[in-house]
Amino acid sequence: MASAQTAAGAGPVGGGGGARARHPEVGDAGGDHVIPCEQSHPWGPMCIIFFKFDPRPVSKNAYRLILAANRDEFYHRPSKLAGFWGNNSEILSGLDMEEGKEGGTWLGISTRGKLAALTNYLQPRLDPDARGRGELVAHFLTTDMDSLTYLKKVSAEGHLYNGFNLIAADLSTEKGDVVCYYGNRGDPEPVVLAPGTYGLSNALLETPWRKLCFGKQLFLAVVEQSQALPKDDLIAQLLDVLNNDEAQLPDPAIEDQGREYVQPILSKYAAVCVRCPHYGTRTNTVILVDADGHVTFTERSMLDKDPSRWETTTHEFRLQS
Repeated sequence: MASAQTAAGAGPVGGGGGARARHPEVGDAGGDHVIPCEQSHPWGPMCIIFFKFDPRPVSKNAYRLILAANRDEFYHRPSKLAGFWGNNSEILSGLDMEEGKEGGTWLGISTRGKLAALTNYLQPRLDPDARGRGELVAHFLTTDMDSLTYLKKVSAEGHLYNGFNLIAADLSTEKGDVVCYYGNRGDPEPVVLAPGTYGLSNALLETPWRKLCFGKQLFLAVVEQSQALPKDDLIAQLLDVLNNDEAQLPDPAIEDQGREYVQPILSKYAAVCVRCPHYGTRTNTVILVDADGHVTFTERSMLDKDPSRWETTTHEFRLQS
């Protein structure tokens, strides 16, 4: 049985209130520390994902999967908050509602144990005729293919899309969890990931951008306490990680990959949490899967294009497999 709780308002992120407490703005659009962003954003939305998985945790108190992700996007781009799909109550995700890309998504999970997450790859120019990358997650969540088979199919069509990274997973309490990765600017074949901790931003998996390494250290510090923390406190601390806006500069790796851009533009995206007047981190997502297959999906989303207004919703259900 799935359940959901929602909270909205303003107040500090994290703290003892946990995911069901009131969470406010991250940064103030009028504050001195905010660096204005150009309206143009040629490489598309940026995102960051940290995750740790262990299909067979030794301790009953350990989580099989801990995932924390940010979606960075223009504030005006229309989207739906995370919820179970109206025509498919098995699938939980936010949805892109931009004209021509309706129904795509950046991250989602199903009660059958299918999980997928997408980031874009920083590239100099986008092909305006390329297929929408958000369909890659949505198609996996609705297909009967296993994660590796699906990513092999995607890899054969990878040239049809602008640069992307795709995580696809089959979570099964009975068979054990399988997590796979494919990036269409990297190796031609997808890979099955070994259990461990990973970071993914807008380069290939584990590319050591400074903001990724910094965020991964923060993520690991929280994960190491995960068995001792009450679940609400764990979620709150992971949200704190996602809302860290300390710019990690200089970063030669970002500068090299984005060498066709001027440095002032690139520097604005050098923090885990991006905060600009018209563009930035709009959604924080934390997913926990425990040893028994109980899923806790927490989404914290900006409301009405206003960085001072946020809503946090938590959905809980048990995997069917």
